[in-house]
Amino acid sequence: MAKELGFVLITPHSLRKSRTGGIIGRFSRIEGLDFVASRVFGPSQKLVEEYAELLRNSLDIAEETRNMLADYVLRAFMPEPVTGRPHRVMMLLFEGENAIRKLHDAAGGFDDAQESADTVRGTYGDSVHGPDGDLIYFEPAVLIGPTLAYARRTLSCWLNYADRDGGIVDDAMSLPEENVEQTLVIIKPDNFRFPNSRPGNIIDLFSRSGLRVVGAQVHRMSMAEAKEFYGPVQGILREKLAGHAVGRALSALKNEFDFEMPADVVQALNTTLGPDYGDHQFYGIMQFMTGLWLPDVQEEEIDNDGRVRCLILIYAGTDAVNKIRTILGPTDPSKAQPGSVRKEYGSDIMVNAAHASDSPENAIREMGILKPERNTLKKWFELYYT
Repeated sequence: MAKELGFVLITPHSLRKSRTGGIIGRFSRIEGLDFVASRVFGPSQKLVEEYAELLRNSLDIAEETRNMLADYVLRAFMPEPVTGRPHRVMMLLFEGENAIRKLHDAAGGFDDAQESADTVRGTYGDSVHGPDGDLIYFEPAVLIGPTLAYARRTLSCWLNYADRDGGIVDDAMSLPEENVEQTLVIIKPDNFRFPNSRPGNIIDLFSRSGLRVVGAQVHRMSMAEAKEFYGPVQGILREKLAGHAVGRALSALKNEFDFEMPADVVQALNTTLGPDYGDHQFYGIMQFMTGLWLPDVQEEEIDNDGRVRCLILIYAGTDAVNKIRTILGPTDPSKAQPGSVRKEYGSDIMVNAAHASDSPENAIREMGILKPERNTLKKWFELYYT
């Protein structure tokens, strides 16, 4: 069976209620599907109206359901009438065999809240009817594409507005005037080695910050990006690890030859082995983040996408950097507090679940390197639907 590309739209209500992590966790653990792209939108009136019209005219959905969905989108997605402030919507793309059906089954039906919590809508959605059967309240939690044709039309509609209405959507929320910051989080590649709920679980932990996700991008870090991103670390590793490496080497030589190494040997090791060991550790960090070993990467390949995925999130709010770093925990998971991201999901100093900017200035630098506002939806749409 050929692979398909399906989408999930996380509704404004779900984002406001910090249900994003739980929803992503449900979909990202589906066997046989890969989470390949994500983007935050602040839909304009034109996009909302066009999407609602698309829903109302979708013949592959029952008339009563499509009218209910169109009315919901006009109500829940439309910018605020007085301020014009948009609401946040997050789009997720998944690829894999039978992706449309698998996403549909995981999302569940619109009445699942009445019966079951084993689907996304059963857990996070609501559908309340009065005694006469009239719909009183409806919140679907997510919107999906039930057929390939429907998915193609919907993605085409949203892509027409992806650059103008999507990216870093920092105008879709009311923020205090002081100490407002944006900070960058990377949910690292070890969380994407196989379908699992870890990416969503980590987002759930960060939701305790009270901050808002204003940007999201599934990213494959290139070696050029990794070199620039982690470049400041190389000198530190050379300096800090040199003594450790030389000490281990001298101890091993003494054990082997049963005498202390002469001063010229020590000096030679300090000038060769020490820096080389630091560089080796530096290459290891970049390999972990890109899936590539720097000495093996040709110059013409340095800007190519890496082989492993991560998820970039941009959080905004008061004291964002400090709040996220506190929940993240220290670099070494063994020293982290229980309940922190790294204590729960980290393994060691490098495989430590997530990265977060350590200052507002570094957040700006890191966003400038990784460009989380970049639209990556288009290439996936073209791969499957053109």
